[in-house]
Amino acid sequence: MYEIEKRDEIPSRSILSKMGIAAISCTAGGVFLFLLQAFSRIRGFGLIAGVVVCVVGIVSLLSKDTTDKRAGVIITAAGALTILSRTGIPLITVLSSTILTIGAVGLLVMGILNGIKFLIGLKKRS
Repeated sequence: MYEIEKRDEIPSRSILSKMGIAAISCTAGGVFLFLLQAFSRIRGFGLIAGVVVCVVGIVSLLSKDTTDKRAGVIITAAGALTILSRTGIPLITVLSSTILTIGAVGLLVMGILNGIKFLIGLKKRS
């Protein structure tokens, strides 16, 4: 994502801060998806949580910033998958839960990798 061109090159402060923000946001997103999946199993609360997350995502879609729109699509999809996991239809429940788990694990892995890149860049700056 934010590659350091040469091994010996010291990363700029802006690249280093972007790596740190990406690490924190990816890790937080992965934890949030795991929590959302856990809450979706609670009767009544899963549907409410899914609707709230969908509404937040739709509000983000109304923004003019492309980054907010991209986040809005992801948040809306997470809310929709949470709602679908409460349908009671076994195939849809399993598929939506699996997609949420894959997304959560992917975000956590990206967060860890960005965190490692951040720490390596921070060490080079010191």
